[in-house]
Amino acid sequence: MARPRRLGDRSVTRRHAAGLALGLALPLAAFADELGRKVFTEAAQPPCALCHTLEAAGATGTIGPSLDELKPDKARVLEVVRTGIGVMPRFAGQLSDQQIEAVADFVSKAVLGR
Repeated sequence: MARPRRLGDRSVTRRHAAGLALGLALPLAAFADELGRKVFTEAAQPPCALCHTLEAAGATGTIGPSLDELKPDKARVLEVVRTGIGVMPRFAGQLSDQQIEAVADFVSKAVLGR
């Protein structure tokens, strides 16, 4: 007959720790996605959504390129948001590093699915 697991057993503790980590990771990921969406649609001035099309944000801007078609990866979004390109202004100094990371994650996940 198998002995019942006790709370102190390592395997039970590992399962609880894994469950706790997953339980915390999901809300944090949702928070980061929401922050990225908010930066894209309203926090940046002018908002990214004013110029760019991005279906995931409900944005239909036509001044800049459609991000759904361009499909930039995170590194490219980070670079362009920080330094600007063409008529697009730089957002370093206006947005925090956390906001820039969040919008880059949001855009790259939306267009690349990762």
